Amino acid sequence: MPSPATIASNVETYDRIADAIAFIRQHQLEQPNLSTIAQHINLSDYHFQRLFTQWAGISPKRFLQYLTLDYAKSRIDQSQNLLALTAESGLSSPGRLHDLFVTLEAMSPGEYRAGGAGLNIHYGIHETPFGYCLIALTSRGICNIQFLHNADEQTALQQLQADWPQAKITREQTATEKVCNQIFHTSRSSLLTLHLKGTNFQIQVWQALLRIPLGELTTYQGLATAIGKPTAARAIGNAVGRNPIAYLIPCHRVIRGTGELGGYRWGCDRKAALLGWEASQISQHKTE
Repeated sequence: MPSPATIASNVETYDRIADAIAFIRQHQLEQPNLSTIAQHINLSDYHFQRLFTQWAGISPKRFLQYLTLDYAKSRIDQSQNLLALTAESGLSSPGRLHDLFVTLEAMSPGEYRAGGAGLNIHYGIHETPFGYCLIALTSRGICNIQFLHNADEQTALQQLQADWPQAKITREQTATEKVCNQIFHTSRSSLLTLHLKGTNFQIQVWQALLRIPLGELTTYQGLATAIGKPTAARAIGNAVGRNPIAYLIPCHRVIRGTGELGGYRWGCDRKAALLGWEASQISQHKTE
């Protein structure tokens, strides 16, 4: 099974794939064929099929199946009890194919109120299979991962500063490169610690998100039920939307009960790309 390290994962490739995914999502009821999608992104049928398959591991046609409402609903139905099962097992995500074991360390109430005073935060901008991202670290772990919209580093940095207003923030590309490689470009086991600033309720929601296995989906209501707050679906949605750690805390795996994707802090087309890519990895894993 190919890992992100062995596929064409540069940002230019992702931009083309994202454009194709956006077109597929906009026209999925029409079931666009290969030629129509390839023409939209100005590639020949052959080159588009090859590029897409290198990135996703499956054909565009198969990928389209993973973006349908019927597929999403089937995953919701199958995943209803998975949050409880993974909580009982003590594993953050037993289905992860990259062996990323994530632990979460929350700030104390005093540290939260201090807004990061006395903290040194190092950040870098890196290429990933899903576009550019900002990764930020404290001495205790990863405190922020944001995908960039249109390579807009300044907006991402402003958000980091808003989240940690009293911290000293400096760019240290080398310091964050190793972490980026652990997350996106290796198949070896990695233990990653997250250093999070959030309310007790947000931390509880983010911990629940960590228990959603790769390739599975849940709903806001399902998440609310899993943490014992079945009437708090709206508040759950707000906490999900405030998730500061893209990809590792998989808020992209939470969708609407109707099977529709719903919103995503870093763009719905990227959410579709993440979910489709994860589904493709599960599909390949099962055939090996």
